[in-house]
This record gives sequence, structure tokens and C-alpha cells, in this order.
Amino acid sequence: MTVRAPENEHFVRLVQALDPWLNQIVIIGGWAHRLYRLHPLSQHLEFSPLATLDTDVAIPEKLPVIEQDLRERLKESGFEEEFLGEHRPPVTQYSLGENANGFYAEFLSPLIGGVENRGKPMATVKVAGVTSQRLRYLELLLHSPWHITLVDSVGFAVKQPTRVQIPNGASYLAQKLLIHDKRDSKERAKHAVYIHDTIQTFGRSLAQLQGEWTENVKPMLPARAAAKVMNSADVLFGDVTDTVRDASIEAESTGRNLPPRELREVCYKGLKQIFV
Repeated sequence: MTVRAPENEHFVRLVQALDPWLNQIVIIGGWAHRLYRLHPLSQHLEFSPLATLDTDVAIPEKLPVIEQDLRERLKESGFEEEFLGEHRPPVTQYSLGENANGFYAEFLSPLIGGVENRGKPMATVKVAGVTSQRLRYLELLLHSPWHITLVDSVGFAVKQPTRVQIPNGASYLAQKLLIHDKRDSKERAKHAVYIHDTIQTFGRSLAQLQGEWTENVKPMLPARAAAKVMNSADVLFGDVTDTVRDASIEAESTGRNLPPRELREVCYKGLKQIFV
């Protein structure tokens, strides 16, 4: 499967900056969703994946500094820091500027325990020189990742084949289901499209995703969180809801007509097969 897009050049630039840590970090979010189409378990789909300008990078809270830290590597590759919000350290986007059509990277780390420590917010943390946002259930995406290989023949102009880690499919879906109710309506609609398209991407391999869930994902979760994932098909896709309708509209951006009932049915049946 070839995934050609103008922003691939910017993504390659980011990956090259992150090269010393590629075996410890995981590309998540919309870019993981794109890269799933390069995975051996994927099947060909006629429609394009949802477009995204940002690259979310999951990193553990401790990364070794190898000659240079992450921040220095990014600056050398032309990325500039943009500070947002009032957290300390502030939420930071690492952008390539106007010539890159808004492409930027953000770093994310697991939020374990409470959201405050001795009255101080735990929303962000410094890791190897960069600011990383702490998010709930992100540890699922760092655990037992899959990998794909970037090569020029599939649309990524790397100097040599480059192995990149992405979440295993079950972790990706489970994390989205667990944080679904914490997102606003637009994000919930987008997540519903991601869920639908991930199930379609691995439609012939749902048994393998079910195995990942049983062996690698479910054991990491408290019983209540695991039950939430397993009940998500009924709760989120048992009926055609406003979120499902909004997701159908969101899917139009990929040049397809995806009726709400079809989206709901694919999500419902797929989640029922994976999360048992």
C-alpha cells in the first residue's frame, strides 16, 4: 500500500530528528491511523485516511539523552517551539512554520494517578528537553507496539528503510473508547471515523486484534476500565446517535459517502468481535 501525500516530507523530517529514540517512542493519533495501511495485517481500502496536520508522539517520562536531547534535535531539523496555555511547563507544539502548511508535532506521556500532586497540576512534564502533555490511558499505546517500515516505494523519501513504532490495533481502539466521553462533539465524531476506518483497515484480521486485546491490553486495565471498553459497542454504537451522524459528515472529507447506519453497523460488529 502506498501512502503518498505532500506532508509525508514533513513527517520524514520529524522521524529523522527522532531517530535516536525510534525504538522507545510510538507514533499515535492520526498519523498512526495513516501508517496502519502499511502494516502486513491491513487490507486495501479505496478511500483516503482522514487528513491531519499534527503528529502525536507518545514518549515515556524517561528518555536517555544521546549526545543531544530531543529539543536540540528538533531545532536542528528546523522545528520551532510554540507555547500554549498556562501550564508550567507550557503545552508546546513543535512546528515547521508557514512553509510546511501547518505541520507540527506534540509529545504525550501517560498520566498515572491523580491530576494534581501537592496542589500542582500534572498536565505537562519535561522529557529529554521537550514538553510532553500527560494524558490518561496513554500507557496502552506505548505497550506492545507494532511497527511498520518507511521506504521510498510507499511514499516516504527516507535515505534508508526506517522502522517506526505504532500502537497495536487493539490498544489504539481501546484508548479511543476510554477517552471518548472526555472529548468535545467534533473530536468524538472524528474518533468515531477513526474507529470505523481502523476496523475496516484490519477487517480480515480482527481475530489478531482480539488476541492483542486479550494478551496485551486488557491485563493492563482495572476491571472497570476493561468493562467500559467491552461495553462500548452497545453504549456508543448501539443506535444511530448525533455523534454517528456527525461522523458520517466528517467522513465526507475523504471523498466517500458513508451513511450513518453503515458506520454504526461496522463499528458495532467490529468492536463486538475484538473486545470480548
